Amino acid sequence: MPYKHTFTVFTATYNRARTLPRVYNSLKAQTFRDFEWLVIDTGQGDNTKEFVAQWAAEADFPVRYYASPGYGKHKACNQAVALAAGGFFLTLDSDDEAVPNALERFKYHWDNIPDELKPKFSAVTAFCKDQHGHIIGRKLDRDFIDSDSLEIWYRYGIRGEKWGFQRTDVMKEFPFPDMPGKFVPEGVVWSAIARKYKTRYINEVLRIYWLEPKKTSDQLTLTMPPAQIMHTHRLWHAGILKNEMGWFFYNPAHFLRSALHYGRFSLLAGISLAEQYKNLPLPARPLWLLMLPLAWLAALRDRIKFPTEKR
Repeated sequence: MPYKHTFTVFTATYNRARTLPRVYNSLKAQTFRDFEWLVIDTGQGDNTKEFVAQWAAEADFPVRYYASPGYGKHKACNQAVALAAGGFFLTLDSDDEAVPNALERFKYHWDNIPDELKPKFSAVTAFCKDQHGHIIGRKLDRDFIDSDSLEIWYRYGIRGEKWGFQRTDVMKEFPFPDMPGKFVPEGVVWSAIARKYKTRYINEVLRIYWLEPKKTSDQLTLTMPPAQIMHTHRLWHAGILKNEMGWFFYNPAHFLRSALHYGRFSLLAGISLAEQYKNLPLPARPLWLLMLPLAWLAALRDRIKFPTEKR
């Protein structure tokens, strides 16, 4: 791999100077040392810059800081991928921490994928625990499984927060869409990668996921007016209906929800019914038609609740 480091650890931060020391201290403690820390500051409302400058001066690993005020996390991620000097790209949120041997274990498991199979793999993914030591989600019934984010969710029913790296070249191959707003669902990218590459899921807990006062992406979505997320969520649910219908019988309710939200956000965006129908593959059209009355009611509720939102 033509990269200077094995890992680029990427942190997008928005006025999180209070929690960033947790990230930094966990990186200082890593048993594997061939990595850089890349911080993209999208807020600049606190003293994050000064903190990171101090750490860059004292750390025995490279620390790079870039100010990108107003960026959403998806744009910050694309920027970080373009700047990454590590062959593996690992996102570590601004209020979480990695266990001391996290990078060492990721590298170990990647090295144990046979060389002739590595081109088919993009990632190694582990499990998380909260700050109280409780494992999030259900672990595997074996040491590892080679799968992808779609199969692991639909076929195996493995849910809950997970954490892992992607090959940097794969992240460049599948960037986040450059769309308006500050939030693009990560599933847009992970699902696209899953259709081409495999992931080795390991039965180890390598990240501590702080539950408070952190907001999950679902909670964040609920606090955003629909007009701010309608384009990205329309894209997300359209992708599910276009590309994942082969998994329908594993979780029909999931696809019905996507059909509802595809119609809801399309209506808010001013997309005609004829265009909505045309944009869907044949297997998904009956679901869309079935959920269209509920989609219309949901869009009407959004317009009543947020009457001044620009669309």
